[in-house]
Amino acid sequence: MKNNNKVFLLKSFIHLAALLPLINLYWQAFADQLGADPVERVIHFTGIGSLNLLLITLCVSPLAKIIKQGYLLQTRRLLGLYAFVYAVFHLINFLAFEVQFDGALFISEVIKRPYITIGMAAFILLSLLAITSLNRLKRKMGKSWQTLHNYSYLLVVVVTVHFYWSVKSELTSPLLYFLLCFMVLSFRLKKLKRLL
Repeated sequence: MKNNNKVFLLKSFIHLAALLPLINLYWQAFADQLGADPVERVIHFTGIGSLNLLLITLCVSPLAKIIKQGYLLQTRRLLGLYAFVYAVFHLINFLAFEVQFDGALFISEVIKRPYITIGMAAFILLSLLAITSLNRLKRKMGKSWQTLHNYSYLLVVVVTVHFYWSVKSELTSPLLYFLLCFMVLSFRLKKLKRLL
């Protein structure tokens, strides 16, 4: 099978794998099938979905190198954009259900609650990465584009910390994500040293 066909099939799979769970989530929400605390379930699902997609995005380059399948690199932007989509829904859910789109309350929450502060910092950085993924902006930015996108390695750490701080009792999942984060970033030690 030609690489173009492989890329098409992979991207089709990514679209389905990213969109169907999101559609199903809101279908269940509107059908009142999300259990006793649907708000927490929706916010948690979209947040974890974004973190999962960020980790998968960062796995693409080392995986492509290990198995010598360069065409896999063509899926990174799509995966990263879906990480942003899930983050947008995560933020919208918080705005709609936790603060009822009260701007003053939202700003107050961002200032007072460290896990929301760091979450907003991560969202702003992820937004910059998503916007600059456009080819036109990539060309205009030149070398600075790569510098900005190297911050995706720090972004995944910040998002993991946001998740850890947001959890009030069960810490097994956040600690597992810290382990996954460490494993993924172990392939990027040289770039991380340059950022730090």
